[in-house]
Amino acid sequence: MNSSSPHPSDPSALIDASGQVHAPAGEGARIVSLVPSLTELVCDLGLRAQLVGRTGFCVHPREVLRDIPKVGGTKDVRLEVVRALAPTHLLVNVDENTRETVAELARFVPHVIVTHPCTPADNLTLFRLLGGVFGREALAAELCASLEAALLRAAELRRSLDDEAVAYLIWREPWMTVARSTYISAMLAAVGWQTAPAASELRYPVFSWAEMASVARVFLSTEPYHFKPDDLAEVSALAAKPAHMIDGEMVSWYGSRAIAGLDYLVALRRSLALEK
Repeated sequence: MNSSSPHPSDPSALIDASGQVHAPAGEGARIVSLVPSLTELVCDLGLRAQLVGRTGFCVHPREVLRDIPKVGGTKDVRLEVVRALAPTHLLVNVDENTRETVAELARFVPHVIVTHPCTPADNLTLFRLLGGVFGREALAAELCASLEAALLRAAELRRSLDDEAVAYLIWREPWMTVARSTYISAMLAAVGWQTAPAASELRYPVFSWAEMASVARVFLSTEPYHFKPDDLAEVSALAAKPAHMIDGEMVSWYGSRAIAGLDYLVALRRSLALEK
């Protein structure tokens, strides 16, 4: 499906999350991205001219993407639309795209790049992978430097404050949260917010409010369920704890958004600490 050279033991090899080794693509690459945060990263790497398709959820940067054809959603991809765009490279993610859809697309897309960042620091590998494949090593290095600086700022803040247990809401009817194995939980942990429950077999478990008795505060995310400020009073009463809105894109989008996301969380944690 993809190139198998150089050898995987080479530390400079461009290896994706599936273990596939990729070769540099050259300037003729035609990219379809099925992941909103990867679409944003592609643009931040200066690859807008090579991006030929995106999902309807790929909305950033808005003005840049206005004329890029949509190929459906992250899971309901219109295969024939993708085929007509004749991409050379497809960008997918383990959590956001289905194995079955990716397998169908791999029948006619020569190169499928699989991603699966699980922590903020995993974006360093992601930057280097896409930068190396698409000839944007210098821009990738700049993103890496910015992310490393943001990680240091988060670590410095965390050292100055005690960790807090928090609930992070992603859905209602039923109420749902995130497990600690998720990227979202890892982002929050970077500034010392530990998500409840401490252990879960499911990545996005349904919970009861009794299970959240130990948390210090509750966050209502703006995605995937679009919680609104009007929901704060209800949730605060149910949890008997302070409730706050939180920007879901800043917490759940990896790629280049992780840099701003970490600084957003640092500022939010600092401001809420001052309210005590």
